[in-house]
Amino acid sequence: MNWILLVLGGLFEVGFTSSLGKAKETTGTEMYVWYSCFAVCLVVSMVLLIKATQTLPLGTAYAVWTGIGAVGTVLIGIFVFKEPANFWRIFFIFTLISSIVGLKFVSN
Repeated sequence: MNWILLVLGGLFEVGFTSSLGKAKETTGTEMYVWYSCFAVCLVVSMVLLIKATQTLPLGTAYAVWTGIGAVGTVLIGIFVFKEPANFWRIFFIFTLISSIVGLKFVSN
């Protein structure tokens, strides 16, 4: 169950980083809506990380949480914000995913 909470926390991390990107693109009231979304996603993400680390090893949980956030944020950058998707970026995304999966398998 705590692995599920950790994955959800990582997805909310993607939400708060994506919200920052959208807030940067907007002005006025819409900007404040995106900053509010950032704050909500940040709190939910942290609460889920805290809950997951009650039974999972802290180092593994944090590495997986940040890895999910990093991979998700890069993918959102590529697909939503039209950032470049060259060979090396894709290669290192897969390397990061492999590391996250590896940490899951070697953890209790």
